[in-house]
Amino acid sequence: MRDKIGQLMIIGLRDKTLSQDESEFIVRNNIGGVILFPRNIESPEQLHKLCSSIQQLRHKTRDKLPLFISIDMEGGRVARLKEPFTKWPPLNRLGQIDSTSVSFKMALAMGEELSAVGINLDFAPCVDVLTNPANKVIGDRSISSDPEMVAKHSSALVRGYIKSGVMACAKHFPGHGNTLIDSHEDLPVEDSDMEHLKNIELVPFKKVFRARIDMVMMAHIRFPKIDPQWPATLSEIMIKDLLRKELRYRNLVITDDLDMGALAKNYDRAEIPVRAIEAGNDVLLYCNEFDRPEIALNSIESALKTGRLTAKQIDEAYNRVAAVKKEAILKPDPLPWTQAVKQVGSEEHHRLAEGISSGQIPDDLLAG
Repeated sequence: MRDKIGQLMIIGLRDKTLSQDESEFIVRNNIGGVILFPRNIESPEQLHKLCSSIQQLRHKTRDKLPLFISIDMEGGRVARLKEPFTKWPPLNRLGQIDSTSVSFKMALAMGEELSAVGINLDFAPCVDVLTNPANKVIGDRSISSDPEMVAKHSSALVRGYIKSGVMACAKHFPGHGNTLIDSHEDLPVEDSDMEHLKNIELVPFKKVFRARIDMVMMAHIRFPKIDPQWPATLSEIMIKDLLRKELRYRNLVITDDLDMGALAKNYDRAEIPVRAIEAGNDVLLYCNEFDRPEIALNSIESALKTGRLTAKQIDEAYNRVAAVKKEAILKPDPLPWTQAVKQVGSEEHHRLAEGISSGQIPDDLLAG
């Protein structure tokens, strides 16, 4: 079972190259994928080599599945790739322009640059509805304060990513648009009830589900009127009842980083991964604390031995991960560098990004 548990994890890397220890850990434990941060990125060519070396590890793993190579690339202030990659404006510009064609083109262009260097999963779009103007955590990361506006542009963004060959991940379920506390630091508690969520926050999620999004990220937020005990990430009510049964979502559910203050300050570190699987998450995200994935593997393995978790729970999550990878990651390796370099920061992409920033998009970029 340890091989299957490993496939349910996306982990952070220390540096700009894969260490021998990291390579061996990924292969030995059949780890599902990695997430990249600025500490891992020096230049497009270096990133291309890193992604290639990561993806080559699949040939040594038990099931030979491609690895998720993921990143946070929304546009605006959440953009891990710096120039010469194209600098994209924040998503609130898309709401102001209000052209789904522009939204589609932006995600397509962004995805083409990611895919060229070997990144196959973007933790975007942020589909949160900005219901609280004082919410600086989300702020201009939100398309709009209007649920329908967020919904239609989120759907266009997802379709753009899919066409580029990059998986999209809608975040943060069931909605992070009303919070004041940053969940990186501590656990936000929201007063919203289920009716409010259905009328506001869940509207964009329903739309992106219809656009066949591959992944949804849970929010580290507690909604006591819905689940008095657990934050959304650890809540069976949110995942199994609302997301799976009521909204009929069938693809992957991923946690936000399990080492964030919202959980780490309030729950036992060894308990968190077990509860996350118990609640119905398929993929566990560990970004910055490099000893945590092994602790999580051991905790989940122990929970299987005691009967708290069942082989069926692990199998169901593993089978969903395997199915999505086989369907969505059709070309795991980066483009040859001579082709990839033509995509990175191309003139057409720069023109589109500048047009979105200024609100004056050249007509030739919207054709086709």
